[in-house]
Order: sequence, then structure tokens, then C-alpha cells
Amino acid sequence: MAQPTRMDPGDSAAADIVTYDVRDLIVSGVQARLVLDGQPYFLRITRAGKLILTK
Repeated sequence: MAQPTRMDPGDSAAADIVTYDVRDLIVSGVQARLVLDGQPYFLRITRAGKLILTK
């Protein structure tokens, strides 16, 4: 399971935001399934290194 990290404490805007490295979430290659309120979503890394979230 991916371990969250905290942003640099010197960055006050992001200090309270839990941060995940996407590559830790997508361990099997290019796509991960996320679930919110029982609804599946798919997070995908494109060949250009961009992220796409679809339902």
C-alpha cells in the first residue's frame, strides 16, 4: 500500500496536504483503480507522463 508523505514544512500552502507519489499507487504499470463512495475511477499515466482520471 502506498505510504503518504507530507509536503515540505517550509511550503505553508501545502503543509497540511497528504501527498502520494502516483507511481506508488500505480504499481502494475500505467493504471490504477480508485473507489469513491462505491464508484470506480481509473487513474492513468499517459505516454507523455500526464495523468488522466476517468469514471
